[in-house]
This record gives sequence, C-alpha cells and structure tokens, in this order.
Amino acid sequence: MENIILPPKKSFLYRLGKHPWLIPYHRLFILISLINIGIFIKAYTTWNWFKAEGIEIDKIAQIILFNFALGILIRQQYVINLLFKIATSPPKNWPLFIRRICAKVYHFGGIHSSSTSMGTLWYLIFVGSLYYHYLNYLPGVNIEIIIITTIILALLIVIILMALPQIRAKYHNQFELTHRLGGWTVLILFWVQMFLFINIQNTHNTLFYSSNFWILITLTISVILPWLRLKKVDIEIVKPSNHVALTSFNYGVTPFAGSSTALSKNPLLEWHSFANVPAPDKDGFRLTISRAGDWTGNFISDKPEKIWVKGIPTAGVGNVDKLFKKIIWVATGSGIGPCIPHLLLNETPSVLIWATRNPEKTYGEKLVNEIKAVQPNAIIWDTDANGKPDLVKLAYKAYSDFKAEAVICISNQKLTQKVVHNMESRGIPAYGAIWDS
Repeated sequence: MENIILPPKKSFLYRLGKHPWLIPYHRLFILISLINIGIFIKAYTTWNWFKAEGIEIDKIAQIILFNFALGILIRQQYVINLLFKIATSPPKNWPLFIRRICAKVYHFGGIHSSSTSMGTLWYLIFVGSLYYHYLNYLPGVNIEIIIITTIILALLIVIILMALPQIRAKYHNQFELTHRLGGWTVLILFWVQMFLFINIQNTHNTLFYSSNFWILITLTISVILPWLRLKKVDIEIVKPSNHVALTSFNYGVTPFAGSSTALSKNPLLEWHSFANVPAPDKDGFRLTISRAGDWTGNFISDKPEKIWVKGIPTAGVGNVDKLFKKIIWVATGSGIGPCIPHLLLNETPSVLIWATRNPEKTYGEKLVNEIKAVQPNAIIWDTDANGKPDLVKLAYKAYSDFKAEAVICISNQKLTQKVVHNMESRGIPAYGAIWDS
C-alpha cells in the first residue's frame, strides 16, 4: 500500500468549496437562514410590521408556519423518494459535473434543520410580539394565548437543543424522544393556538380561506401518514456471530435497492433505520444488523420473533449510484449491508472495497460467498489478520484502475468523512452519509 501515491490536492479555493464546513448541507442551511434574515429586515424596515400601535402578528405567524412546513415536509418519506427520483433521473451521458451535483441530493437535511431553526427564531419574535400586545393592552391577545405560546416556545427550544450534533450523538434516544413526542405536542398546541386566535378575533367564517389552516392540515397528514402503515411483523434471524444478526422479512413489501426500513421494539420510544437488502426476482428483503449500541446489542442477543415497522422504504445515499457509469463502493463492517443490493443488481458496474473483522467468521460464509459471486474482483480486507487499511489509498487506486466516475463510502462517521473529503479535495466525486437525522 506504501506504493500507492495519491495525486496532489486541488487549489486552495477548490478545496475550500469542498471543506466539510461548506458541504451542500451547510450551504442550504446558510441559504435558508439568509432568506429569513432578508425577510426580517424587510419586515422591520420597508414593510413596517413592528409598529408602536401594534405588530403584524398574523404575518409573523405565516412566516413561522411556512418555515416549519418546509422543514417537516422535506423529511416526509414520499417527498424524500420523489427528490431522489428526480435527482437520479439524468441519463449517464450527461456531463459529469451535472451528475455529481445531482448526486448531492441527500444533503436535503440542511433545509430541514435551517427551516425549523429559523421557524423557532421567528416564533421567539412572535411570542415577544404577543407579550408586547398583552402588556400594552392591544387587541388580539389574551392570557390563554400567552400561556399556550410560551409552552410551545419552551418545547421548540428543547427540541432544537437536543438536535445539536454533539448532544444528539451523546443522547440519541433522548433526542429521538423529544423530536417525536415534543413535535407531536407542538403540532397539537399549534391547533389549539389557532382556534384561540379564531375565537378572540371572531374569524370563524374565514377559517377555510386561511393559508395557516391548510398548512396545519398538510403537516398533520404528513405526520400521521407513516403511522398508518405501522405493523408488527414476523422476523427470521440468523446469527453467524455474536456481532451480527442477518434478518429476513417477508410481509408483503419488497423494497427497492438503496432504501432503508425503520425497526422498533417500542414504537413510541425509539426507531432505528437499516439498509434494505432485496434480492433480484425474490419477494421480501434482508437487513444486516451489527452490534453498535444498546439497542442493536439487545436485538442480536434476544433474537425477537416479531418487530414493529412503519412507513415506506425510504431512499438513501446509495441511490446516487444510478447517476454514474462506474463506481467504487467502500464499506467497513456492517456498512456492507447498504452496498449488497446494488452489487446484486449490478445496474452500475462497480468494484467493492470491504474492510471488516474476519469476514467469514463475523458475517458467515454464505453472505461472503454471495458477495464474491457478484464481485469477483472485490477487495475484502480482513482487519483481524492485516490490521486497518488506508481506505483513502485503496479507494483511489481502485478508482484509477477501474476508471470509475465516483466513490461511495458506507462506514462510520469519522472514516466516511475522511474518505469523502480526501477524494473530493482531489477532484474525485465522493459520497457518504452525513448523520443529519
């Protein structure tokens, strides 16, 4: 491996654009934030929303709901699948620079985080405006509205704080719980708040002409929709080792390659998403679950006979392989799971690099042989026998030898970021999960 020489990195300005701080996720966050800042400046100056004799509370409320609607709907499973369908539709004979941009579609989470953050900031302004009206005996506010809006603001702040990357990573279960139960509570209180405003303003006759009403209807349907497909299904589990569970499902759903399914033992408390492994021309699908925390550890040890699923199979980063003529898959450990369906379909010619502990012992000879059958040139690196490889060098050599157009890395956060950044800084299109959910 010492003989593999990486090409020099691109110019400073090029590398600056590829820096992790300026990935599309963060650019989208900045864009949405700047739009909201621009609206606030216009509202404060040209539009004159903030007057001593009264603040335009209704208009602020509209901005709040528009932000939350964008943030919530962009995470809706049907919307995600549509985004991926559109983004991966360009034919492979289009210029590479267009296709490599389209492949960044999975950064849509930047819209979610920025819109909900800006919505919360606007809500802070909204609450301040209500207090201004109430304390100055201006119309349109009563104590019930003050109490409800204050509770909503407190919940929104907790949700935002728990979603901060460091807190989310350390307290993921609490993050998920506050996002789900806190989000539901906020939505219910939004309805209560709206009807309180209707009563005090006596605008019952114009309810169906209100954009806020229809936005809340849309958001409510969006939140409920995945739960309409909640079901407890049979599951078959094979444990080739105490580190891995190979699970099989066949409950009438055959997901598409590159999608994921969420599993839960307790639907109200926590959900964990895993990449689906459908087999060509075969009903049902498999999941590869590795021990990576309390939930997965208990799952592997307990081997449950039934598990909860909800929603629909949802597209993930692996789908972007459709945009390229040839790709390199880089995986470590159970990261092989999201790669397998693409390898089996072989719609995009590829070479696999898989680094893992004793592959046959950990994942079973059957799975390893299945991979080798469709990937005879795969580089399967046994980390027990050979130590940890330099995946950046291996990825570059495979990319160069195979004359590939892109690299897709499925690994842990640190290693994924390392491979993607090192490829991108050298002008090589590279993609990998960004841990934004």
